[in-house]
Amino acid sequence: MKSIWIAAAVMASLAASPASAMKPVTIADQGSFMAGGTVVTAPGAYGGNTNPLNQAGQTLHGDHAYVFYQIPAQAHNTALVFLHGYGQSGKTWETTPDGRDGFQNIFLEKGYKTYIADQPRRGRAGRSTEPQAIGAVPDDQLWYNNFRIGQWPQKFDNVQVRDDAVWRDQFFRQMTPDTGAYDEAVISDAMKAVFGKAGDGVCITHSQGGGPGWRTAIKSSHVKGIIALEPGTFFFPEGQVPPVEETTSPFPAAGVGVPMDDFMKLTRIPVLVLYGGNIPAEQTPVWGLDNWRVRLNLAKAWVDAVNRCGGDATLIYLPDIGIYGNTHFLMSDLNNRDVADVMERWMKEKHFD
Repeated sequence: MKSIWIAAAVMASLAASPASAMKPVTIADQGSFMAGGTVVTAPGAYGGNTNPLNQAGQTLHGDHAYVFYQIPAQAHNTALVFLHGYGQSGKTWETTPDGRDGFQNIFLEKGYKTYIADQPRRGRAGRSTEPQAIGAVPDDQLWYNNFRIGQWPQKFDNVQVRDDAVWRDQFFRQMTPDTGAYDEAVISDAMKAVFGKAGDGVCITHSQGGGPGWRTAIKSSHVKGIIALEPGTFFFPEGQVPPVEETTSPFPAAGVGVPMDDFMKLTRIPVLVLYGGNIPAEQTPVWGLDNWRVRLNLAKAWVDAVNRCGGDATLIYLPDIGIYGNTHFLMSDLNNRDVADVMERWMKEKHFD
């Protein structure tokens, strides 16, 4: 396709804070595709040309990933493949709820090829081969608290989000349901296919996407590194999974046991794990915070396990390097460019260029 110029900030954001807008980027190629998935065929012989409502012999294509990609002119060799977390889609990485550039545009500006995935059975990849009822559960406040924005309706004093009704409305509306059972094998199979098209790159995961991200790295030699933003779980060798730590959260942090051969594959690539702010060091009755205390502790145990086996895993708790107030959504917080800079420095240290 012909090169086009893009300026990705929303006009309202440009008017409010023009200094935050990304520089114009020349896009050499962009597009979208489906990757992976399965085909299910209904029993019987197809005869639908005369009876289209008869399912016999008809096929169902599903369980694939949807990917939107952009390649800037003179791009780095490394592709960045982004996988969202629970209740989210590729929207996680796009324009932030308050209209600023998300990681999609920030890393385009830095010269990286970006591949934004909707995982199977979610968002634009919603065609599932397994039926599942979709409920309508009022739970905005549950996630507001669990994502470390604050204690509804208040936000934490130093939190890096705008305190306005427009931000809240946009943030809540980007939540989206599963259209089929959550299955890490299905997701990682599709993500392996995504890397087959994207080529060698870094898998950037968020939250629940962490588990499928580890599995994708185990399955695909194209995954040359992982950046995991507040992953929900970690893989340990079978028989070496740490005990589940007591927490006031209804969401315990449990490691997953995998064969040693699979675990060792994670020691052969560099991994960066990032956690944001407002995570307590001691148990607290504020369950939305305690949930992340035990996950951060599990992350520390995992990094130690990887490095004991000769791996290259780094854990950064952002307040330790002077970056404060991040929620669970590091990629869309007001200081998301600072977070992106940390990631870029790590990628340069690991020669992802």
